[in-house]
Amino acid sequence: MYRRERGWLMGWLRMKMGVSVDRAADLTQDTFVRVMLGTPVRDIHQPRSYLATIARGLAVDLFRRQDLENAYLDYLATCANQTMPSPEERAMVLETLLEVDTLLQGLGPKVRQAFLLSQLEDLTYSEIAQTLQVSVSSVKKYMAQAVEHCLMFQLTLTHARTC
Repeated sequence: MYRRERGWLMGWLRMKMGVSVDRAADLTQDTFVRVMLGTPVRDIHQPRSYLATIARGLAVDLFRRQDLENAYLDYLATCANQTMPSPEERAMVLETLLEVDTLLQGLGPKVRQAFLLSQLEDLTYSEIAQTLQVSVSSVKKYMAQAVEHCLMFQLTLTHARTC
């Protein structure tokens, strides 16, 4: 499958996802690594569709990572008067941001926004309710959903690490 579909997938990534030749090559390799670790090739009935689905997910993750990294670098640029973090510290912060982003992807928009307003802006539930134009009881429900989601995510990570 690799020899037959590699060129097609690289072209698809360049045309559909708008990535460079080098990025398409990297994503193609990552896609085939995922294929090797996943479903047996003999069970793949529509290889191009299967490859495109995996590659699209990898590209979206890459774009999300780039957006987070750019936002962090923009933030660092505004902190000109402060000491800049070392490359190791920047890498750790970016990794943490990516983990938080992954965690928050599983929340609905209002739940995510309520959680972020609470955690990052330190708003009260009534202030969050005003901002989101919902009731305080809705905010309480959103926060309960967010906390439950975070706990389930943590349990999943803990379980995955022990396996």
